[in-house]
Amino acid sequence: MNGLVQIAGMRSLEEARMLLEAGVDWLGFPLRLDIHSEDLSAEEVSGIIASLGMGDRAVLITYLVKATEIAGLAAMLGCRRVQLHGGITAGEVRLLKNSDSGLFLIKSLVVRPGNIDELAGIAGDFGPLVDAFITDTWDPKTGASGATGKTHDWDASRRIVESAARPVILAGGLTPDNVGRAIVQVRPEGVDAHTGVEGADGMKDPIRVRAFVEEARRAFALLKRKEFRS
Repeated sequence: MNGLVQIAGMRSLEEARMLLEAGVDWLGFPLRLDIHSEDLSAEEVSGIIASLGMGDRAVLITYLVKATEIAGLAAMLGCRRVQLHGGITAGEVRLLKNSDSGLFLIKSLVVRPGNIDELAGIAGDFGPLVDAFITDTWDPKTGASGATGKTHDWDASRRIVESAARPVILAGGLTPDNVGRAIVQVRPEGVDAHTGVEGADGMKDPIRVRAFVEEARRAFALLKRKEFRS
C-alpha cells in the first residue's frame, strides 16, 4: 500500500477511466452520505466498476453505520474496499469484518482542533478491526467531516501516523500544489484527493489529476530515498 494515490468523487465512466489512465491506484465512490449529495447512484457506480473490471481498486465511501447495510451495498457494487465515516461503532465494524473477511476496511479519523487524544483512542479501539485509517478534515461551517476542500493540522496527522497500528492515508484539502509537502511532513502510506483535482465545473481536471499523481509519486520516492540512506 506504500505510495498509494486515491481520488474520490467521479461523475462518469469516462472520468473514472481517465483517472486510472493517469495512474491513480484507487477510486473512491461516495454513497449514502450525511451532508454532501451523491455524485452518482449506486446503480451507476456498479456499472462503472463492472465496465472497468476494477472491484479491487474501487472504494465505497459511506456514512452508513449498520454492518448489514454496508455489506449489502458493497456486494451490490462489486466493491472490495470500504471507507467508513460517521458514527459507526467498533461492534458494527467487527460484525462487518466477520460477515466478509475479504473486505478491506478503512476507518476515518476526522481532525478538528484539540481532538488528537480522542483520535488516538479511536485508532486504538479500531486498530484490530480495520486495515487502514484515513485522516480528514472537519468543517465547522457545514458540519461536514470529509470532502471539505480544507486542510487540517498536518502535525496531528503525523502523530497519528507515528502511533497508529495500521497504515494511514492522508486526505483533506490536498492539491497538486501541496501534496508533496504534505507527504514529506506527514509520512502517510497514501494520499487522497477529491475537490483538489477538480476544475471550476466540478469535474476532475486531467491536467490537475496528472500533476497530483506526479507530485505524490515524487514525494513518496523522496521519502524512500531518505529511509534508505538512514
